[in-house]
Amino acid sequence: MNRCMGCGAVLQSEDEAKIGYIPKEKKGEAKLCLRCFRILHYNDLKMVHLPIENIMETVNRKGKYAFFLMDLLNINEEVVSTYKKITIPKTLIVSKMDYIPKYMKKEKIKTWLREEYGIQEEILFASAVKNRNLSSIEKTMEQENVKSAYLLGYTNSGKSTLLNHLQEKSSITTSPVPNTTLNYIKIPIAEGKELIDSPGFQYQHPLYKEDNLLLIKKMHPKSFLKPLTYQLKKNIGLKIEDVVQIVNESPKCNMTLYISNLLDVEKVYPDNQKLKEYPKRTIEMKKNQDLVILGLGFINVKSDCVLTVSIENLENIEIRNSFFER
Repeated sequence: MNRCMGCGAVLQSEDEAKIGYIPKEKKGEAKLCLRCFRILHYNDLKMVHLPIENIMETVNRKGKYAFFLMDLLNINEEVVSTYKKITIPKTLIVSKMDYIPKYMKKEKIKTWLREEYGIQEEILFASAVKNRNLSSIEKTMEQENVKSAYLLGYTNSGKSTLLNHLQEKSSITTSPVPNTTLNYIKIPIAEGKELIDSPGFQYQHPLYKEDNLLLIKKMHPKSFLKPLTYQLKKNIGLKIEDVVQIVNESPKCNMTLYISNLLDVEKVYPDNQKLKEYPKRTIEMKKNQDLVILGLGFINVKSDCVLTVSIENLENIEIRNSFFER
C-alpha cells in the first residue's frame, strides 16, 4: 500500500475528490498525491476535513510515549484540555520560540504553565526554524527508553516543520492549511528512533471561514513577532481583521497585542465601530491579565480596565493571568 510522502494518505486513482488522489498515468511512480504536489509546487492551498476523533484513542491505545507541540501564541484552555487527554507518558514542547521577543523568559513560561494550567510533565522549548534545542527530543526518548513516539498538536503548531529539520530533509508537506498531514507518518530521526507525525487537531469553533485561505495564512507568523502596544481612551477600540473587535469602556487602557504581524489591526471609534452583528461580552480585566483569542494569540493589559469584545463565537475568548512580571 503506497502512501503520499507529504501527507501520509493512501495513494489512489479512483476518485479525484478523495484524499490521496493521483492521475492514473502517474500511479506506480508518484511520491506525492496531487494535493501535496500542488501545495509544494504551486502553493495551491486546499482545506480538507478529516474525522480525527479517533486520534487520541489510537495514541493512547498503541503509543508508549507522546510529544505534544503548543505554539506559544496559542496556549489556551482548549489546547491544554486536549493535551491532558493523552494518558500515556508525554512531554510538552513549546514551539516557535524563535518568533517571540527575548524578554519572554523560558523559566517564567515554564512556571506559569505549571501554575496557570496545571501541567506537571516535562516541558521543552524548541525552534524548528533556527534548529534550536531539537536534540532534546532525542535525549528525552533516550532517557525514557522509547524507540517510537507520537508527535501531536493543533494545526500549524509546527509539527511538520520540526520533523523536516529532525530528519534534515523536506519530505513532509507543510502549509498553513489545517490538516495538511492526513494520516500517521513514521519518520526516522536517529538510528533506531522514530516519531509518528499525526493529523493536527482543529479548534471546535475556528475563527476563519473555509474559503478564507488568506486569513488562515495571515494568522500564523513566519518571522519574528513584533508586539503592538496601544493606549486607548474610553470608547476607543481595535478591530483585528473581521474576526474580533475590542472596545475600551474605561477612562483609559494600555494593551499589547501578541498576534501575527501579518494581520490587519484597525482603530475604531464610537462612530465607526464594526462587527455589530457579532455577540458581545463585557469583561473586567485586571492588571497583567491576558485576553486570549483562540487561534489568534493574546492581548496583555497593563492596568485594570473594562473591555467589550465582539466575536462570532464567545467561546473563542478566555481570560487568564499572564506570565509577565511573575
